Amino acid sequence: MKKNRYILASLLLFGGLIFAQSNTLKRANKLFDMKAYYEAAQVYEANEHTQEVLKNLGDSYYYNSNFEKASKTYRELYLKYGDSLNKDCDFRFAQALKGVGAYEEADKYLSRHYNKTFNTSDSLASIEKSTPHNFKLKEINTQNPIGDFGMSYFNDKVVFSSSRNTDASAYVWNNLPYLDLYTASIVNDTVLKEIVPLPKSINTKMHESSAVFTKDGMTMYFNRTGKKRKKTGQDKIAQVKLYRAEFIEGDWTNIEALPFTSDLYSTVHPTLSKDEKTLYFSSDMPGSLGGFDIYKVAINDDGTFGEPENLGHLINTENREQFPFISAYDVLYFSSDGQQGYGGLDVFRSNSINGDFDTPVNLGGTINSGLDDFSFAVLEKENKGNVSSNRTGSDRIFAFERVRNDLSKYLVEGVIQDKISDELLVGAKVELFDESGESIAEMVVGDDAYYMFKIEPNKKYKFRGTKKAYIPEDIEFSTDKEGKVQQNIKLALQAYTTAEERIQENKKGVVQVKLDKIYFNFSSAKINEGAANTLNVLVDLMKKYPYMEVEVSAHTDARGRAEFNLELSKMRASSTMEYLVSQGIERSRLSSVGYGEMQPLNNCVKENMCSESEYNVNRRCEFTILN
Repeated sequence: MKKNRYILASLLLFGGLIFAQSNTLKRANKLFDMKAYYEAAQVYEANEHTQEVLKNLGDSYYYNSNFEKASKTYRELYLKYGDSLNKDCDFRFAQALKGVGAYEEADKYLSRHYNKTFNTSDSLASIEKSTPHNFKLKEINTQNPIGDFGMSYFNDKVVFSSSRNTDASAYVWNNLPYLDLYTASIVNDTVLKEIVPLPKSINTKMHESSAVFTKDGMTMYFNRTGKKRKKTGQDKIAQVKLYRAEFIEGDWTNIEALPFTSDLYSTVHPTLSKDEKTLYFSSDMPGSLGGFDIYKVAINDDGTFGEPENLGHLINTENREQFPFISAYDVLYFSSDGQQGYGGLDVFRSNSINGDFDTPVNLGGTINSGLDDFSFAVLEKENKGNVSSNRTGSDRIFAFERVRNDLSKYLVEGVIQDKISDELLVGAKVELFDESGESIAEMVVGDDAYYMFKIEPNKKYKFRGTKKAYIPEDIEFSTDKEGKVQQNIKLALQAYTTAEERIQENKKGVVQVKLDKIYFNFSSAKINEGAANTLNVLVDLMKKYPYMEVEVSAHTDARGRAEFNLELSKMRASSTMEYLVSQGIERSRLSSVGYGEMQPLNNCVKENMCSESEYNVNRRCEFTILN
């Protein structure tokens, strides 16, 4: 009887433990579904390590960037249940392993995930040799140990996102206060002073982050998280929307969500193009290739927006691309965990080449770590900026100085030819510009029309070919990590004479714009209505070809005093040039000269020796192309 009571008590205790464990597992799963990963991990840790528990526990660590605990948990999961796990789990395990520097082990799971061979160590070695710059980082003192990120420049101040408001509710994902936006002054690029929250019209009880401003400081774009969780797929998620606010009479007002946002997906991390006519952002909207993709949308003159466009497969992957930033050189910087990198989110750059972005380049190990590196912003001319990272255990902002990487030089070469005839253009000039638009090298080609320049890998360049009487040609290109040109560069110039019927070469080989004859009133240099209409044809041509340079010359017949004719021709040439300037042609592209009666087109070199029509041939204005 005593033995039976012992067995019964044991069964009741065991049953109670099972019930208690079942109850805690149910609570953990509910927290996990709510994306309360911080608290879910604590509850999962107390449960038996089943496949479900190990996977969700590993994911909870992963989503809060605790890659050390995530890699240990995933490793146990794979040892017990590896054959039954999907490729999404392969990816997260590989990222966690890269985050702790276990590259060889990570390659095994990356290869399985992508079904191709990976060698992360070799890839990172290649990145170190070919990335354009090295970075010197120093953590900015933000007077907050909890977490700050996403600093942008705003007039003479900075604006950043922070979870420093301890009076705010805790966000269940990471158990930190909800984010707000703050302004501050920055001292010596490393210390924030006079830190003030943006007004309550901007900062609400939800998250606000990632602010960006127009150059005049009058318009702000930023993120704000929705108040309610909406059913999206299997989960209820509070989506994030992009907002616009206007600064009017000292207050931020007219705050509204952008029209392409939705309760069914998130739109985050705004940045503006240099001309402020395009807004770039990240989103998981329908049509995205991965978790988040980078998009662009046109901002119309009336403040409305076009349709968002995905930047495509070259930039976006099946994983995350976030935190875009467009620099003053039209370079796209962004963070991704889908491109080859060091672990977590890495910062990449992509040059804008003839309107399209080229293959992204990892910025290297002097700025990227094994954890998340993101929200990069650079002042290109000053070679400084800031980046955010959680490499120290919480989100921090780092100031950086950028220096050129000590790379080997590479060569680009070619010939410059006539676009129509393929004739070699001996004596043409080829000029090389860097991404800032500064001329860094030039040469005049010889008899073989051959040019060669030293360049660096992973850089954006522009060639300009010029020759007298030819239309200058600009070609943008970039180099890949081996220093090879990514496109077939052919410098081919078209002669003005083949491009325009009005432009002709005369018997002496001089290229001129042929216009209807310009008539001046007797002994006058004033441009009359008829002359203006004729000159407007030249105005249109010079606007069409912005590098065209023209000499305006005026000629008289041989009747009258030679001195008077010379002065009259000078005044007429000058008056003609001034009219062209008045119509928007830069003065630097024009010159004027009066030849008087010195350059007749026939033998009428004296008075009373020719007919009126023969003298009329010599009274003319000519427009000679100088460049």
